[in-house]
Amino acid sequence: MAKGSAAKRHRQSERRRISNKSVRSRVRTSTKNVLAAVESQDRSAADTALREFSKLIDTAAGKGVYHPNTAARKKSRLAQRVNRLPA
Repeated sequence: MAKGSAAKRHRQSERRRISNKSVRSRVRTSTKNVLAAVESQDRSAADTALREFSKLIDTAAGKGVYHPNTAARKKSRLAQRVNRLPA
């Protein structure tokens, strides 16, 4: 039988894993929304989707789900794709 503190850490890590999985899923969905708007050449939809993506990934980075540099890299790459669209 696990010690009490080990069992508690296991419960905590399990809760965190489920929460982080949900956040990552929302970020991936948002990424797909941005890429779909870019593929359809819809600049206004892409800008809106990029703003939503940026908000989600910044929140995730703040909570430790993503490393801040990873979040910045993902935002930058998507912003480049959006900015290449004709205005």
